[in-house]
Amino acid sequence: MYVVGCSSKGHPLSEKCVFAFYYNWYGNTEFNGKEVHWEHGVIKNADYKGNADDIKGKDNLATNFYPELKNYSSTDPKIIARHMSMMAKAKIDVVVVTWWGPNDFGSPALQVLFDEATKHEMKVCFHIEPYGGRGAESLRANIADLTEQFGSHQAFYRMDGKPCFFIYDSYLTPASEWARICRPEGELTIRGTELDSKIIGLWVKDKEQDYFLESGLDGFYTYFAAAGFTYGSTPANWKGMQEWAVRNEKIFIPCVGPGYIDTRVRPWNTVTTRDRENGKYYTDMFRAAMESGASYIGITSFNEWHEGTQIEPAVPFKSDDFEYLDYSPLAPDYYLTRTAELVSAWK
Repeated sequence: MYVVGCSSKGHPLSEKCVFAFYYNWYGNTEFNGKEVHWEHGVIKNADYKGNADDIKGKDNLATNFYPELKNYSSTDPKIIARHMSMMAKAKIDVVVVTWWGPNDFGSPALQVLFDEATKHEMKVCFHIEPYGGRGAESLRANIADLTEQFGSHQAFYRMDGKPCFFIYDSYLTPASEWARICRPEGELTIRGTELDSKIIGLWVKDKEQDYFLESGLDGFYTYFAAAGFTYGSTPANWKGMQEWAVRNEKIFIPCVGPGYIDTRVRPWNTVTTRDRENGKYYTDMFRAAMESGASYIGITSFNEWHEGTQIEPAVPFKSDDFEYLDYSPLAPDYYLTRTAELVSAWK
C-alpha cells in the first residue's frame, strides 16, 4: 500500500486529488502581435467536402463556444491570475499545464502561472505533449530541466513525494522505449535517482495492460471528455480499470468532461459531439469517476476551447461569421460552481 498525496489546500496528504488540464497556448494581437490558436486552420478529412477556410481569430474564433474573457492571451499575467482564481473557485487541486518543449509558446509565462497558483494553494504539473522526437532520452532531459527550473517552487506538485508528469499519447511510443527510463533495470532509468518521478501514460484501447506493465509507467489516465470515444473514456470500464491498477500497484486517473464539440476545427467530426445536457452529462461522468474507487480525478478540461470541453466561463456571442454556443439557461460560470459542488461531495 502506498500513500497518495495531494499537497494542496492545507492538506499535505489528502487522500483525494482533482487535476484539471490547462492550455496556455492562446495569444492575441494586442498582447502577442498575432492571434494564436484562436486563429486556426480547419483540420482536413478526405471525406469532408465543405468549407475549409482558415478561421482568423479576434471575433471569429476556432471554437464552438465564446469565452467570457474573449480571445485572451495565455501569456498575459492578468489572464493567468483570473484563471487561477477561477480554478480555485472550482476547488481544483492541481493545474496540469500543456507543454510542447522548452520553446513552447506559453513557457515564458510559466513562472507567473506557478506564482499565481501558489496564491490559491494550488499545485502545477506538466502535460508532456507528443513533440517531435519525444522518447525516453528526451523525456529524461525534460524531467531534469523542468525539475531544476520549478522543483523548488512551492506550487510544484509532487505525488507521493515525487514529481508527476502526464504523457499525452504515450501509446505512440513502444513500451520498450519507455522502459528505458521507467523500469529499474532500464539503461536510462530514473528509478532511485534524483529524477525519479511518477510518469502517467494515456490508456486508450482495451487490453493495454501489458503495455503499462512492460513500460514501467507508474499509472494511467483516460483524458478524453467524450464518453465512449475510447475504451479508456468509457465510464462503465472505470471500476475494472481501478481494480487492475490496485492489483498491479498502478495509479488510475479517470478523466471527466462537461461535453465535447469540435466542429469548427473538425467539421466532419459530429459523431464525437457530446451534448452538455444543461450540466447532466458532466454530473453523470463525474459521479462515475467518484464511484470508480480511484483516488484521483482529472477534468478535461479547464480551457481546451477547440474541442468544447472547457469549464471556463462562456457567454452568448454572435459575430459576422458564427453564432456561438453558450451555457444558457445556466450561468456563464456554472461549470466552475458545479465542479466545486461535485468535488466537495466526493471529498
